[in-house]
Amino acid sequence: LYDRSGAVTAVAPGWAARRAGLLADEVRRLGDRPAPASTVCAAPGGESGDADRVELQLVGTGTRGRAVLAIGTEAPLGTSGRYAVQAAVALLTLVTERSVAYQRAESRLGGAVLRMLLSGEPDHARAVAGQLYGGLLDAPLRVLAAEGDDPERLAAFGQLVEGAAARAGESVLAAPDGDGLVLLLADGGGTQAACAKHAESAGDGLVLGLSAPTGLAHASLAYQQAREALLVARRRGRAWVEHDDMATGSLLPLLGDEAVRAFADGMLRSLREHDRSGRGDLLASLRAWLSRHGQWDAAAADLGVHRHTLRYRMRRVEEILDRSLDDPDLRMELWLALKASGLATPPGARA
Repeated sequence: LYDRSGAVTAVAPGWAARRAGLLADEVRRLGDRPAPASTVCAAPGGESGDADRVELQLVGTGTRGRAVLAIGTEAPLGTSGRYAVQAAVALLTLVTERSVAYQRAESRLGGAVLRMLLSGEPDHARAVAGQLYGGLLDAPLRVLAAEGDDPERLAAFGQLVEGAAARAGESVLAAPDGDGLVLLLADGGGTQAACAKHAESAGDGLVLGLSAPTGLAHASLAYQQAREALLVARRRGRAWVEHDDMATGSLLPLLGDEAVRAFADGMLRSLREHDRSGRGDLLASLRAWLSRHGQWDAAAADLGVHRHTLRYRMRRVEEILDRSLDDPDLRMELWLALKASGLATPPGARA
């Protein structure tokens, strides 16, 4: 039994492992075809020097199979042998499809947990995750932001990360982030090392930004750090930048201070309460307006609302805060409060 890459995943009898490795190219060619599919080829290297007859059966459903089953025989299969192979393919298809369905469900759960963490809700994330990602959530972790111009290469990078995590025995959480990916991974683990190595050698247009090590409670701040590192990587034309390597003059590390977070909570509390009441989305509107330097049309387009709606919301912000947004000090304080709260660049939006 092979996976689609041509790697042998199971073999019987044991002595056939060496000869099974000679069929990797044939397996990959069959794996690129839609299921069901089969082919017959020859495997050289028998006791007499003659080639064995090998039948390859694609396992799975849909446009691409999940595995390939190879059956080596001295002669074409008879009726009973044919029924046995068909039964084996049916059972393997059932097992692999169930496995894929489980992986997809686990991936959706992991994405939901990650989005909770990046939204500043570590307690809810912990409750949803239970013990499933305990090793990751209990240890120092990092956030990795990834972007690329080619969706297929970005998807391939996501698969590379999953494979690296599996080989290292680590958990990793991933979720879409606009046109990119955001990942939560163990600090200093094999997954982090594999990502750095890929960035250094691949040259496939991916740009990666890595946060500083942090704990679960500050994952939202780590996301901001990863996004900042990614933006620096783009400006410098590099594939990989760690937040620790950025210019030391950045204010972002200072925003992790408890006093700053307390200031931010007090600054934004009344706006949060307004939004919780369902009377409008003032925080998101304020964030868009500040990020666009007060440009009404651009900020309204980001939000998908009319500029008059955005103007009304900004007036409500001024009324609730009892201060004018014409005051540059207020704009600065609000932006720093959003930064400190992990709200300045939300998951799914570009900075």
